[in-house]
Amino acid sequence: MSKLEKITFNPGGEEAVDFFVLEQTRIGGYNYILVTDFEEGDGEALILKDISQDGEEESVYTIVSDDEELAAVAGVFENMLDDISFV
Repeated sequence: MSKLEKITFNPGGEEAVDFFVLEQTRIGGYNYILVTDFEEGDGEALILKDISQDGEEESVYTIVSDDEELAAVAGVFENMLDDISFV
């Protein structure tokens, strides 16, 4: 397995958090990334949606929490990655 890209999130006023990007996709004009908190092994996975405006220097991500949107995007990621399943 190749080394995963590490990204750092700086939530407003909170401690920075590092995540590793497993996969990314674009659906309905939005970019989504599947991230985990551990580079290897089982860890927590989150699906994040890029809500930044075109031309912004830095991406702004939010955790996908809408059940329908989450199910649709999770299905796409499951099809892209054979060894991933969401529980």
